[in-house]
Amino acid sequence: MSNEQKHHQSRMGPRRGPHHGPGMPVQKAKDFKGTLRRLVGYLKPYKWSLFSVLIATILSTVFTIASPKIMGKATTKLFEGLMAKLSGTPGAGIDFPYILNIVLLLAGLYLVSSLFSYIQQFIMASIAQKTVYDIREEVNHKLTRLPLKFFDSKSHGDVLSRVVNDMENVSNTLQQSLTMMIQSVVTVLGIIVMMLTISPLMTLIVICTIPLSLFILQPITKRSQRFFMAQQKNLGLLNGHVEEMFTGHEVVKAYGHEKQSVEKFNHINEDLYRAGWKAQFISGVIMPIMTFVNNIGYVFVCIIGGILVTHGAIQIGDIQAFIQYARQFSQPINQVANIANIIQATIASAERVFEVLDEQEEVLDGASAMTLSSPKGDVRFEQVSFRYKEDEPLIEDLNLDVKSGQSIAIVGPTGAGKTTLVNLLMRFYEIQKGKITIDGVDITHIKRGELRSLFGMVLQDTWLFKGTIKENIAYGRDRVSDKEIFEAAKAARADHFIRTLPDGYETILNEEASNISQGQKQLLTIARAILAQPTILILDEATSSVDTRTEIHIQEAMDHLLKGKTSFIIAHRLSTIQNADVILVMKNGTVIEQGNHKDLLNKEGFYAELYYSQFHQGNTTQQSS
Repeated sequence: MSNEQKHHQSRMGPRRGPHHGPGMPVQKAKDFKGTLRRLVGYLKPYKWSLFSVLIATILSTVFTIASPKIMGKATTKLFEGLMAKLSGTPGAGIDFPYILNIVLLLAGLYLVSSLFSYIQQFIMASIAQKTVYDIREEVNHKLTRLPLKFFDSKSHGDVLSRVVNDMENVSNTLQQSLTMMIQSVVTVLGIIVMMLTISPLMTLIVICTIPLSLFILQPITKRSQRFFMAQQKNLGLLNGHVEEMFTGHEVVKAYGHEKQSVEKFNHINEDLYRAGWKAQFISGVIMPIMTFVNNIGYVFVCIIGGILVTHGAIQIGDIQAFIQYARQFSQPINQVANIANIIQATIASAERVFEVLDEQEEVLDGASAMTLSSPKGDVRFEQVSFRYKEDEPLIEDLNLDVKSGQSIAIVGPTGAGKTTLVNLLMRFYEIQKGKITIDGVDITHIKRGELRSLFGMVLQDTWLFKGTIKENIAYGRDRVSDKEIFEAAKAARADHFIRTLPDGYETILNEEASNISQGQKQLLTIARAILAQPTILILDEATSSVDTRTEIHIQEAMDHLLKGKTSFIIAHRLSTIQNADVILVMKNGTVIEQGNHKDLLNKEGFYAELYYSQFHQGNTTQQSS
């Protein structure tokens, strides 16, 4: 398939070939710290809300971590009363009123802690959703500013994976893991303070487990990052493959490629399985190792604590409180370890999203960019050169002068540059040399949106969106009345079939518009172009999907539509463009012949060769039928 076909296909219809399929490389994270810093930058507008989350987390944690020490006092009181009673001290017993007060105090602390925890979650959920909303908005606006070559170089599945899956990954981390991270850090600091009030020596033992834990975590998390990146990459490839196979399932079945498609799916799925298994296995090793380290710490705490109690340095309830603190201390450490793995995957996802945001955009309109107040439709190509790849010339020194109202047919073999010429005219691509003017104004000096609004397009590959038929016809024009829609449909010979549908103009088309025929789709796109009333029309095999009788009616509508408008007609069937004012014959990116149908036949050149070959084929087909 030629470059021209590939770029034409990517803009004017769904991709149905393997050339845009999976296999596109996704780079590994190059700058973990930079990506993290950039992601944190999106939280800056909400710094005061984050400060509120921090305060609520601190208060919630303080009330929670105070509980074990208070409970330890109750244990000490119970122990002292029981020991006094066992020793036969007169009037000795358990001070139940004291213990009841402690229970009520603990209930109050837990209630207040839960209240602040709720406040923290509520605020953080709002911050996370707003942040992700901002990033999604930025990505969406970015996609509208990206040039056509970006979408030609990425499969639909890869773009969808970045915009949907990777964004969802970031969203979940911001809403859940970030809150957990803050809570874990505050909990660790608070517990250290409480443990120091009980026994600095035992606190030192517990804290010594942290360097050991970090020493174990660092190589594991570093290795798991590579597999998490591979997991995200293969997920994008799998999405791309599935999207292509379902979009082009008719072609796959027609050519008997089901087996190859399944084999390719299995290959990518196997890579995804291996990457995912390794990522999860390596991250899963963390918990058993952390548990082992923590258990060693508990053993030393119990031994040292027993010695301190026998020497009267601390009370029995303090050991209970300290062991609870030690367990609470290991829990946030373990959470941080788990969150570290989540952050690895999140940063990988965030970088993939940022790669989209960092893509080179279309050349911005200059400050002096203008609009054409009364466009006529004069078009000139002056010494225009263009190539998709630096080493593969496509159009070289093209000169073309089109007067307003002229009908220009462009013919030639596949890959000659016919569609590329139209892409350049609408600035889907920037030329390397020369200039293109409309009404004498260089198109680079016209606002891009204003430039494209001058054109109406009827393409071989129809595009209709999910919505009513009436909405699809009115797509190219704002504030249009039902009467104008009906008149456009009548002009396109679409009114009759629309009214035969159960819901008429209110019939809802599905995503693929598969509930109407291909020919009916084409009629709707023609009605859309008629309603838009453009200055310049682009027709690309506009009648190729309709039967001969319908083609005759459409041709009549086209003649009415083209009247007084500059039009570029890309055609392969030369019988459809015999009435064109000028026929351009292109070959290898160059106009090799130019003139009307009669003159070109008299020249007996390349056009005549093409025409007579088609005419001969047409006669042969009629005779055989």
